[in-house]
Amino acid sequence: MDFDQLHTFLEIVRLKSFSKAAQTCFRTQPAISAQVRQIEQELRADLFERFGSRISLTTAGKIFAEYAAQMLDLRRQAQNAIAELENNPRGELVIAANEATCIYLLPRVFSEYRRLFPAVQLDVDRSYGSRVVEAVMDNSADFGLTQLPVDEKRLQVADVHRDEVRLIVPAGHPLAACKTVSPQRLVEYFLLLPKQGKTRTRLDLWLEPVEDEIRISMELDSTEMMKRFVMAGLGLSFLAVSNCQEEIAAGKLQAIPLAPEPMVRRLGLIYRKDKALSKAALGFIQVVLDNVGEDSAGARKPKVLAQ
Repeated sequence: MDFDQLHTFLEIVRLKSFSKAAQTCFRTQPAISAQVRQIEQELRADLFERFGSRISLTTAGKIFAEYAAQMLDLRRQAQNAIAELENNPRGELVIAANEATCIYLLPRVFSEYRRLFPAVQLDVDRSYGSRVVEAVMDNSADFGLTQLPVDEKRLQVADVHRDEVRLIVPAGHPLAACKTVSPQRLVEYFLLLPKQGKTRTRLDLWLEPVEDEIRISMELDSTEMMKRFVMAGLGLSFLAVSNCQEEIAAGKLQAIPLAPEPMVRRLGLIYRKDKALSKAALGFIQVVLDNVGEDSAGARKPKVLAQ
């Protein structure tokens, strides 16, 4: 049975007449009689007793009338709830990102999003590198923020942020006055390197000319630990400028560009191409583009990359 049949049945019950129900349903009387027969065949029970031109509900008909009214009411509730999502989106969005992105880029995004969509709950899945992509692909996260490039054709990628990975040294360090630094200048210093990820891969490639001479004192998985350890004099490290702006502004750290070419880091917002995007999800994309699309050199218009 379908909702149209339920509506016809309840109109007959309300009007106590097949002919009158045919008029309100804009159908012929034989058509609505056929609908009732289809319901009775499916239920294997008679719903009406007929006494000449008069009709009344059987016991089965009375029971079914209650459930039919409930089913149509639930349908109306569902339609209203879906329509309300357009006016007041609600639900939950899960965002996968690494610790540094959560700390330095997402607070502004979340604050603005909460202002615009107060009924939507935002949850953070703190992940690393490839795990961000995996979380989006297996639908445990709706969106991910991760370093580009991302080689997954089933994902839509928006290039939303870029800054520069630089050598981080404590204030007053001998290298602090350098305009740039080459790998050869670092062989006499202890280095604190990230344990894994795209930045580590790029640093290994950059340090390759002196790989037999460099001294790695620690491999860390926390941006905050790297900054604290550099300030404590435990070694030099490499960080995105956006992740240590406060310490640089306070004169606690110096950030020196790498030579011969700057090491630019690009972050992308990723989501599945086949995922149906609600108004809440579309709103999140726009808020990210409006609030993260800026690099260390100034404003930059974000763009969606074709995959």
